[in-house]
Order: sequence, then C-alpha cells, then structure tokens
Amino acid sequence: MKIFLRIINWALLIFGINMPIILENAPLALKIALGAVLFLYFILFNIFPTLRKYPTWRLKILGGGAELILTFWVTGVAALAFAVPCIVRLVRGVESYTLYIVYGIVLLVCEGIIFWNGIIRVYLTSVQLGIKYRVWGLILGMILPANLVMLMIIYLKVRREAIFETEKHKLNESRKADKICETKYPVLLVHGVFFRDSRLLNYWGRIPAELKKNGAEIYYGGQQSALSVEESSKELAKKIEEIVSKTGCGKVNIIAHSKGGLDSRFAITHLGCAKYVATLTTINTPHRGCIFAEALLNTVKPRIKNFIEKVYNKTFYALGDDSPDFMSAVRCLTNSSCEEFNKNTPDSPEVMYQSVGSKALNSRSGRFPLNISYPVVKKYDGDNDGLVALDSAPWGERFTAVYPKGRRGVTHADMIDLNREDIKGFDVREFYVQLVADLKKRGY
Repeated sequence: MKIFLRIINWALLIFGINMPIILENAPLALKIALGAVLFLYFILFNIFPTLRKYPTWRLKILGGGAELILTFWVTGVAALAFAVPCIVRLVRGVESYTLYIVYGIVLLVCEGIIFWNGIIRVYLTSVQLGIKYRVWGLILGMILPANLVMLMIIYLKVRREAIFETEKHKLNESRKADKICETKYPVLLVHGVFFRDSRLLNYWGRIPAELKKNGAEIYYGGQQSALSVEESSKELAKKIEEIVSKTGCGKVNIIAHSKGGLDSRFAITHLGCAKYVATLTTINTPHRGCIFAEALLNTVKPRIKNFIEKVYNKTFYALGDDSPDFMSAVRCLTNSSCEEFNKNTPDSPEVMYQSVGSKALNSRSGRFPLNISYPVVKKYDGDNDGLVALDSAPWGERFTAVYPKGRRGVTHADMIDLNREDIKGFDVREFYVQLVADLKKRGY
C-alpha cells in the first residue's frame, strides 16, 4: 500500500512539474485549475512528505527528509527524460523559446525546493551521515552523475537510520515498565585514557541515555584524562565514596573502558573500594598491557616524546585537567608495567569481575586514528581493536568477545559509541542494555 501511494505521489509531482509541456495545447482554464490544485498538493507534500509514523520529532524530520531526497531523485531523473527531447527540439528550431523558459523555471524551482527541503532536514537531524558524507554531498553536489549516486547513498543511510531508531524506540517502549536495567546498585561509567567525561561530548555516546530509558541509574568517574593508574585511581576512589555517601546506595556496579579498567582494579584492591564495589566489568582494557606501546616508547626519539607530552599536557590543562601527565599514562599501558601491576593487584573476593573485548578486521574498520594504529598494533600484538590486543582484554570470571560477521569488526572507539555509528551486526546500545540487565538478573 505504501509503495502504491508513493508511486501515485511521484506521478502527480512529475505531472505537475512537467505540466507546461504535457498540457501545452490544453485550454487556459484547465491549466489554471490543475495548476492551482497541484501547487497546493506540492506545498502539502513539502510539509508532510511521508505518511509513515515516527515516534519523535527528530525522526519525523529525518524520515521526511529521506522521502524528499528519494522524490527529488526520481522526479529529477523523470524531468531529465522530458527535458532532453525539448532541448533537441529547441536546437532544431521546432519550438519557440517562451514555453520552454517557463518550463525551465518551473522545473528548477520545484526540484530546488524538494532537494533543499530534503537535504537540510537530513543534514540537521542525521547522526549516521557524520562529517564525511555531508562533505562529500557538498563536493559532488554539482557534478553529474556523481551527485545522483551520492544522493542515493545519503538517502539509503538516513532511511536506514530513521527505520532503525524507530524500531529501537518501539523496543524500549515495549519494555519500559520492566525497567530491565534497574540494578540493585547504580552504574558507574569510568572512562579511559586521553578523554574526559563531558556534557558537550559524552565519552559513552548514546549508551547512557539508552540505559536510563531502561531504568538504569548512571554516574561517571570524572577522573582526569591522563595520569598514572595510581593517581587516576585516587580520583576514582573519591568519586566512588562520594556516590555511596550521597546516595546511600552501599555499592556501585563499575563499567570501565580501556585504562579505566586498570584504574578501577587499583582502587578496589589498594584504596579500600572493595567494600563499595559490587561488580567490575572492563571493556577493552589492556590487562596484560600493549607490546606496541612499549616498542614505541623504546624507539621514538626523546625530543619527539617531550614535544608530544608538552603539547598534550598544555592542551588538557587548558581544557580543565589539574595536572595531566601524558607519559605516565602511556607507561602504565606497556606490557611490562601491566605484568608488574597484575602481580601486585590481586582481585578482591568481595567483587565480581568480568570483561569484554573486541577486534577490528582491517585498517578500514575504524576511523582516524585507529585506522592508522591498527596495523602497527597488529604487528606487535596480533588481533586488536586498533589499540588493545584481544588477548589482553580477558579478566575475571567471564569474558565476552565481540566481533560480528562481516568485514567491519568493532574497534576500541566503537565499544563506547564514540562515533555514534550504527554498525551492521552490532548494536552497541543494546549490548550495554543486555549487559546491565544481566547484572540485575544476577542480583547486582
């Protein structure tokens, strides 16, 4: 039914746009009456381009934009089919210019309105287009037929996004009353190295919002971006004690990414946090260190290391870190440092430990800079997520390996939804929902 209505819609629009040519010899009264009706229909279509029901305003605008882009593509190709013979007739002098000037103006105005209405909608509301496809859309916008190909790519991406988000919304609504992520203890998300928790750019992407929709209570570690494990864990321990003290929750469930997993282990074992932590789930944490990090530290010239350290520390001090220490953070991630760390940091019997790891499948799996680092890490550490070897991630009573079928794989950044990218075969938000739901089932 929807396809049938869409075809009727396209037919009406194609007829209206090409009416000066189709009804060239029709009575003036008929042209005026039909023109008025089709003009009104054209306006209504640009306001309400789709009959599909979307649950949020963002998705309504996005889905409508996708429909407008597809309509522009179809009607534009049809208009070309009409325009070519008209141009041939003009060149041969068969027709006068007046009619075709009017036709050209109608064609350009109508197609322009449909196109810009659609492209503005999706550029303003799409998450999955990212910067890359937006830029390519602008670059190829005036180059035939590359612009039509690019436009179809954009349409397919935003349509898939609108449908996927609609289904996700329905899923969350269907289980809203169950509050499957309402755990006994709140969830504390602990970020990794070289990032900070930020209100403007959440380190965990769309994950916290998805967990909250399903009943979770969320807190953040808030430690500085780059310190040694010992110093970071001191800040983390204060945060844990603060949460427990203010909320009276007794304990927290920690979900820690990358170096955050080492910070959490240190705080539990050495800083008295075992009594405040029910579970620790580490995500792509280099528990056995990174061989490539040690190799780079031993080969990169001191002046280059000093330069990188100065630039990083100065930048993140300006961004709010009290005492960023780039080199101390890097040294803590080497395999020799982690080997020593593991000897001196036994697990607490009071805490349930589990872990997650993933791997990319090639250099094209991730975005910059992980697409560059992947082959370097591969050389030293084997299968990896762009930074951490898969063999380095397991820790605790249960290990979950993430690598869906296909050519994509899942990178270090993908595991925290840093790029807000929907990966075929791996729904990162649902992965965390099920992870926390499992903690609830197990009594945590």
